[in-house]
Parts: sequence; C-alpha cells; structure tokens
Amino acid sequence: MKRFACGCLLPLFSALLPTDASAEGCDPRYLKSPQFGAEDCRFQNPPNPDAKPQRSSWDIWKRFVLESKQGTVPVDPIPVRMLDRAALAALDVTANHIIRLGHSSHLLKLRGKYWLIDPVFGPRASPVTWAGPLRFHAPPLALADVPPIEALVLSHDHYDHLDVPTIEALKDRVQRYLVPLGVGARLRDWGIAADKIEEYDWWQEGKWGEVTVTAAPAQHFSGRTLWDRNKTLWASWSLRSGNDHIFYSGDSGYFAGFAEIGKRLPKIDVALMENGAYDSYWPQVHMAPEETVRAFQDLGARTLYLVHNSTFDLAFHGWREPLERVSALAQQRGIDLATPEIGEVLTMGKARVNKRWWEGLR
Repeated sequence: MKRFACGCLLPLFSALLPTDASAEGCDPRYLKSPQFGAEDCRFQNPPNPDAKPQRSSWDIWKRFVLESKQGTVPVDPIPVRMLDRAALAALDVTANHIIRLGHSSHLLKLRGKYWLIDPVFGPRASPVTWAGPLRFHAPPLALADVPPIEALVLSHDHYDHLDVPTIEALKDRVQRYLVPLGVGARLRDWGIAADKIEEYDWWQEGKWGEVTVTAAPAQHFSGRTLWDRNKTLWASWSLRSGNDHIFYSGDSGYFAGFAEIGKRLPKIDVALMENGAYDSYWPQVHMAPEETVRAFQDLGARTLYLVHNSTFDLAFHGWREPLERVSALAQQRGIDLATPEIGEVLTMGKARVNKRWWEGLR
C-alpha cells in the first residue's frame, strides 16, 4: 500500500526526472526573457555556484518507494478557525489583512478588495481525486464562500500551488490572474479568458487597482507531467497596498537572489516564506529551516510568516519540524515570527500574540 501511495507523488516531482527537449517551436514571446533558454525552449535558474548538490532522480524515486515515513502526518486534528462571508466582510476595509488557508494558500483583503495567492481548496495535491497527498485539514473557508476576487496570484504550476478544480470553481469570481511566464497557457486550457490573464517575467511590475505587484526571482522548477519540465516560469511576488508591503517567496531553494530582492524591493513588512517539504536529496529547490531564516534576513523584512507546511505530506521530515526549528531560531535571533493557525487573520500594523499552536499535537 505504501508503494502505491508513493507513486502518486509522480506529478509533484516529475521535473526532477530527465526529459528530452527540442529548440524547435519555441514560443517567441519568451525569447526576450533572461530566464528562457532558446536551445531547449525551457526556463532555467540563474547560475548558483553555491548550490548544494542534488541526488539523482533514481535515488529520489527509490527513496519514495522504499523508505518508510515517520511522523509526517499529524495524528491529532490540526486547529482550524472557520470563516464565512460575514467574518470576511467584518474585516476593516481601510486595513490590509492576510488570511491563512493552508499550505501556501492565502486570501488577502487589501483595503476592502480580495486577492488570492496559490489557492488550493481540493482534498489532494494531485492530478486525481482518488490518490496523492491528502489534506491534513479542511479549508477554513468553503469554496462557495470565497468572495469576488480582484486578482489571483500564482507562483508556479505545481499541483500543491495550482489546483484545477479550484481554478474552475472560481473562474466566474476572479477579475484578473497574475502569473509567471507560460502559466497563462495552463489557465486558458481550463477555460479562463485570455484577456483576464497577465503574464510576468522576473522584475516586471504592474498595478491592479490600488495594489502594485512585482514578480521577483526564485530558485525552483516547474512542470505537471513527465514531459513539460520547466516549460513555465516560477516566481516570488511583492505586493504593495497603501503603506504596507507583503512579500511571498513561492517555492525556492536558498540563493543570492533574496538579498537582491531586499535591495530592489525594500521595506518588506511581512515576508511569507517557504518552510516545509525540504530534504537533503533536493536542497536546490526547497529551503531547510535555517535557510528560510537566512533568506528572511537577506530580505531585511520585518516579520517572518511561515508557509508551505501543515497541510500536505510532501517530504520525509516530521510535520511539526519546520515550525519547531524556525521558532527556535527566531527566538534566539529576536525575529518577529508569525505562525498563524489555519484560518487565522493577520492584520497589518495590528499587534498580535504569536501562538505555537502545534505544540502538544501528535
């Protein structure tokens, strides 16, 4: 049974497998991007001489098939603060709010307008509903209760960040989709009107309503099958609303780009930083907890807000470990840390007491 379940991770890690590529038929829209390689029509990370070596695709798959996991799925229920339309409407329309939906999914209420980041409401991070990583908890907000969305921001096309049933269910409620280069084709294939989609390369900036958005670098990969590795770009995102600045790392390994982001997009108030699904077998594409803290400090941000944990079993570390390790480092270094419960609202500029909600849970 364990071997069958491990096979369901194939789409999530398909980009780690070798693929064939041809330079014929490159999309001409992407040829100007420094991230695009015309020789194979694929996006790529910039050179990183400090990148840690990764294990082979075969080693990774052998491990998923043969190794037993311990403590990667909670036994006790994850605490969830349930929300509805009335609770959302009651949030101050003059302030900016971040609402944790689980994993890397967030609903933002920015001065009265609603935004979504990497929304995944489905039961699994998988191309099928009957197999693959299963959610630890229900979403704190029913899909039917999601309000009209000003803009939906995507970091990349992996299944734990881009969920087809969620996109299809929300398509009549979303005004604009802000996505990295190439991801727009995914959305068009699923029935999203082309005139609703804006594709961004790194460092491109746009404005939607009162919010200024900038796509920024990340060190990751993309793909939803065995044959489309890196056919779309990945990105982190900066969102400025009024006097508040929110940064979202997306998925990323540690690289010098975080320091560059901090210089070019300064005065970040809250940094939503990846903290989970890391492993010594794939250190280039996900950060260990110590690297998450280092990346946050490179950014020069004010508050470290942890994401990419506590919803799906995607690696071999214990489910509490990412939170525990970063919390210990934050206490040692005097870092303002936010580890909100699922469904908790963080209001920018408003004092809050951070709770280690996972302590005592099995």
